[in-house]
Amino acid sequence: MLAPGYWVATAQSDQANSAKHDMKAAGHDTKDAAKDAGKGAKSGYKASEKGTKKAYHKTKNTAKGAVKGGKQGAKEPPQ
Repeated sequence: MLAPGYWVATAQSDQANSAKHDMKAAGHDTKDAAKDAGKGAKSGYKASEKGTKKAYHKTKNTAKGAVKGGKQGAKEPPQ
């Protein structure tokens, strides 16, 4: 026959293990959330960088076109 104290000790041990498991799970969830946030920031940065480069090149090409147009206009006599 088992002593009543055995059941109390086992129940407390189970609760301690459950709390320990909960803390580990919370730690893993926090780590995973931080990783996801980092990946999102990286993705947003890359998209922003790509858009910035595209805008830079479009502006540069437009400015070149305007300069060339101005040069042609200067070469042609006014009408």
